[in-house]
Amino acid sequence: MAKTFREWNVEQSWLLPPSVMDFVPADHVAHFVRETVREQLDLSEILAPYEKEERGFPPYHPVMMTALLLYAYCQGVYSSRRIARACEQRVDFMAVTGLNRPDFRTVSDFRKRHLPALQGLFVQVLKLCQHAGLVKLGHVALDGTKVAANASKRKAMSYGRMLQTEKRLKEQVRQWFTQAQALDRQEDRQHGRERRGDELPAWVADKQHRLAKIREAKVALEAEARARGKAAVDPKAQRNFTDPQSRIMHKSGKEYVQAYNAQAAVDAQAQVIVACSLSNHPTDIQELASIPGQIKQNTGRQAQEFSADAGYCCEGNLAVLARHHINAYIATGRRRHEHAGATQPARLRRGPRVTAMRTKLARAGHRSRYRLRKSIVEPVFGQIKQARGFRQFLLRGLTKVQGEWSLICTVHNLLKLATLRTT
Repeated sequence: MAKTFREWNVEQSWLLPPSVMDFVPADHVAHFVRETVREQLDLSEILAPYEKEERGFPPYHPVMMTALLLYAYCQGVYSSRRIARACEQRVDFMAVTGLNRPDFRTVSDFRKRHLPALQGLFVQVLKLCQHAGLVKLGHVALDGTKVAANASKRKAMSYGRMLQTEKRLKEQVRQWFTQAQALDRQEDRQHGRERRGDELPAWVADKQHRLAKIREAKVALEAEARARGKAAVDPKAQRNFTDPQSRIMHKSGKEYVQAYNAQAAVDAQAQVIVACSLSNHPTDIQELASIPGQIKQNTGRQAQEFSADAGYCCEGNLAVLARHHINAYIATGRRRHEHAGATQPARLRRGPRVTAMRTKLARAGHRSRYRLRKSIVEPVFGQIKQARGFRQFLLRGLTKVQGEWSLICTVHNLLKLATLRTT
């Protein structure tokens, strides 16, 4: 007897079209993200600008576009082109958009236009996590990670090299102008003066453009030096031509990347991010001071305990935690590195508060609450970078990248909330 199979007829027409609710299982995260955005988030700041737009073709619904962005980030899809392609090819995305298919330019423009408002969703999602019991603030751990900028470190140049290159390009441009003028005079003698003869070759214009960018970067570095009260620019100071606000940062071992320094303060209860920030400082020591205030503002309460590695240890940071009445556990680093020629962070790891912290950690030994730090905050960066594949920013400029990092942290918390729903 021949084996029978289920019918497979790709040309079969549907009498009643299926509902998007049936595209994926009822407990799928796509439904959760869509309904959370529709029912529990205040999107008035995103909706407000459209109330003044009376003309033009009706845009895609801003609530749908917000849900699409958040869901795409949940799935590790960040590029506007990949998001647009997923709306055409993936049924889980169709379940979010209701079969709408915004093109990549629409997705990109929406993200750029509403980035400040999207950044504000972090606190709203955090409060949902708090209401669900995912945030206890018994112990909060802080750490930073270097995330690659949307720029190559090969597009950076040191101030010393700028001086040399500026001089060389200036001489090349002068020589080529002289050559172009000589060629013009020769052609005038051959063909008469009817031709304009003042068009410059493309290679001259390219060199002039590069010279202008180098001069612009040189002026910016000189202004930064004056702002820091320095009379001269460090010849090793660098500036990137693609994203001038990003910096070359040490990642690990001998690896250096053009990057930003992203920070996350994570609650121990369910690894929910309770505060986040981003800067272009290569070291972490400046990043702690604002975090306790953010935690209190975001959650309405303050952390009882706080841990961080030696990169945050200094008298000033310990004083900040003391003023907020937080029981701190901050690694103090190795004393053998604290010599006269040490870097500034090492020199700052001195004083009565640092000494007291060193004694506090030593007395507790392996039972110290500091041991919790690694298991609380480091897995969060693993989930963001490895599980969801976010290793490079899409946007450029400090303000835009800060908004993008806030969006990444919002999605991390949203997924924690989704996990609670399925347990």
